[in-house]
Amino acid sequence: MRKIFNFNAKWAFTKQADEVPAALPNDWVWVNLPHSWNAIDGQDGGNDFYRGTCYYAKSFSKPDLPEADRYYLEINGANSSADVYVNGKNLAHHDGGYSTWRVDITDALETENLFVIAVDNSANDKVYPQVADFTFYGGLYRDVNIICVSESHFDLDYYGGPGLMVTPVVEGKDAKVTVETWVTDKKDEQILRYTVTDKLGNEVYKTESKDTKIEFVIENAHLWHGKKDPYLYNIKIELVQCDNVLDDIKTRFGCRSYVVDPENGFILNGEEYPLRGVSRHQDRWGFGNALLPEHHEEDMDLICEVGATTIRLAHYQHDQYFYNLCDEKGLVIWAEIPYISQHMPTARENTISQMKELIIQNYNHPSIVVWGLSNEISMKGDEDPDLLENHNILNDMCHEMDKTRPTTIAVVSPCSIESPYIQIPDLVSYNHYFGWYGGDTSMNGPWFDKFHERHPDIPIGCSEYGCEALNWHTSDPVQGDYTEEYQAYYHEELIRQLFSRKYMWATHVWNMFDFGADARSEGGENGQNHKGLVTFDRKYKKDSFYAYKAWLSDEPFVHLCGKRYIDRVEDVTKVTVYSNQPVVELFANGVSLGKKEAADHFFYFDVPNAGETHLRAVAGELADEGIIRKVDVFNEEYRLKEKSAVLNWFDVTTVDGYLSINDKMSDIMATPEGMQLFAGMFAKMMPEGGANAAGFEMNESMMQMLGGFTFLRLAGMIGMMGINFTKEQLLGINAQLNQIKKQ
Repeated sequence: MRKIFNFNAKWAFTKQADEVPAALPNDWVWVNLPHSWNAIDGQDGGNDFYRGTCYYAKSFSKPDLPEADRYYLEINGANSSADVYVNGKNLAHHDGGYSTWRVDITDALETENLFVIAVDNSANDKVYPQVADFTFYGGLYRDVNIICVSESHFDLDYYGGPGLMVTPVVEGKDAKVTVETWVTDKKDEQILRYTVTDKLGNEVYKTESKDTKIEFVIENAHLWHGKKDPYLYNIKIELVQCDNVLDDIKTRFGCRSYVVDPENGFILNGEEYPLRGVSRHQDRWGFGNALLPEHHEEDMDLICEVGATTIRLAHYQHDQYFYNLCDEKGLVIWAEIPYISQHMPTARENTISQMKELIIQNYNHPSIVVWGLSNEISMKGDEDPDLLENHNILNDMCHEMDKTRPTTIAVVSPCSIESPYIQIPDLVSYNHYFGWYGGDTSMNGPWFDKFHERHPDIPIGCSEYGCEALNWHTSDPVQGDYTEEYQAYYHEELIRQLFSRKYMWATHVWNMFDFGADARSEGGENGQNHKGLVTFDRKYKKDSFYAYKAWLSDEPFVHLCGKRYIDRVEDVTKVTVYSNQPVVELFANGVSLGKKEAADHFFYFDVPNAGETHLRAVAGELADEGIIRKVDVFNEEYRLKEKSAVLNWFDVTTVDGYLSINDKMSDIMATPEGMQLFAGMFAKMMPEGGANAAGFEMNESMMQMLGGFTFLRLAGMIGMMGINFTKEQLLGINAQLNQIKKQ
């Protein structure tokens, strides 16, 4: 019988070694897996997290293993490339940091053994990802096991897969189920015993056969219906010889049918089932991507609390533990590979191998409904023949390997809707940040209307949208201020626009949680992307979290916004309440300010601000409380101060009626003098003979997006890309702008 031996405990680890040791070193540090060497330096900013080859070593006695014919080392996540050595012999190399892979170690084992795994997350033009807005944490950051099996066993060698594929097809009230499995070294006298049970353990189907592929029908099948009813069946397959079970495997599966309609969106089991949800990165504060089961469970609980029906699991294969949770909870999943940001002609084979691993390892999950080919891959343009060919190869391969699921891409905002690239997959989604990275919030809905009108037969969705918020606050939120209030305003506007467009097949907020991006230096806390609805440590749900909960969750609640924004200078202040209840009443020091109804679940109150005011929002039996306090001078603790910034916006001299570096580029460029002033500056952003800025193609859409930034904010962002202005230069530019009248 198969036995799985967990191999996580007590590995010796080092960054200093440059070769595989012949014996277990006594001067390395001891770690338990899962482990990442970038759990701290990958989150603190500076884009200086350690990237290189590190070594893990472990001594082990073979007699401590269960007795078996064959032994496989199973590595569930080693980022990004890794080599396995047993007793000095190199047994395997693997490229791709987010999938399971296995190594047959049987013939290399001796009585006493030294295991060494060299893991490398350094730059490599043959392995994705290399360019992306997140940290590439190095390490053995998921479980490592030894799988002990008989000579005849279910396959363990093919792309890290489970050795079986279950394909249910709903036909009326029944489900026709095809089960295919693979056996290594199968003998003629061996048979396969198939047993299917329902959720309660009752036997649904059982047979014995020498065939590795069978079909059967579940009559009156209980359908997997998303969050409403995530019903799962179980299948167990045993390899039997003379009534002796040599090996067994099992999986859960769900019977469901779905279509993606370009007019009516996602339809599950014949019913419209709007996909409105979030994206998720797997890392968290202090752990990097070396997560424990309780971390995955907490993430799932928070996603369920917000009411999401879908998750885009970006930008790589996630832990099997989390895919299992998605099956159990009924979340509809977009799964993708890290073919991201910058196409590398030298890495085509890696996109193919990572896609094969993604599909083979995750085929049986009913929660997964779409395979993602790439993310923002056309940053340098969409006309590269090699890029297009790579996508066609992946698209065709997905359809060949899995005839039940469509393909999709996440398209960078400036990419033309006429691009041949968006014609390749079955579904399309765009990453749009109008209202944060240029433009304004009102541009989002109309853009999708334009796409839908031009391509009525292509299902269109929004794969990313969001804006950053930290613990900064204001009563006059503006784009780019990183306040919790602007993020709340932004998401209110996007909810109204996106959720009202039935034709959108899916919408995914970027992001459910703040995440590590060590190259970032904005928002006053370097090393993170702060677009999450929840903080990196999962301790604080930002106000925008509750905006989505009001629209998506059936759990009755009321939430008073702005609890961290206490000191306010205005005599009358705006207070927002989110609730999924029909009526909300707000009390100030026990006095009712009236009851309000809001079809959009956003309730706004004008509150007199004098002294200290205790606020209590009430919706039926539900209540939430907070305080505000009148102050004469704005509390500077609420104002963004960029770490390592050359200049903050409040340090800039402004003149009424004249321009400054706090003005949007579109307003500056609308004047002849402003156009002349910045003509040379834009040239600096482009390489000689090229039309690219920081990896993006400088087309009309990109110029429109850049127009939404203030020059000061744009200067800070391109500073991350190697173009830096000194304080003196910025003040000099500001002085020149102060001489130019606004139009």
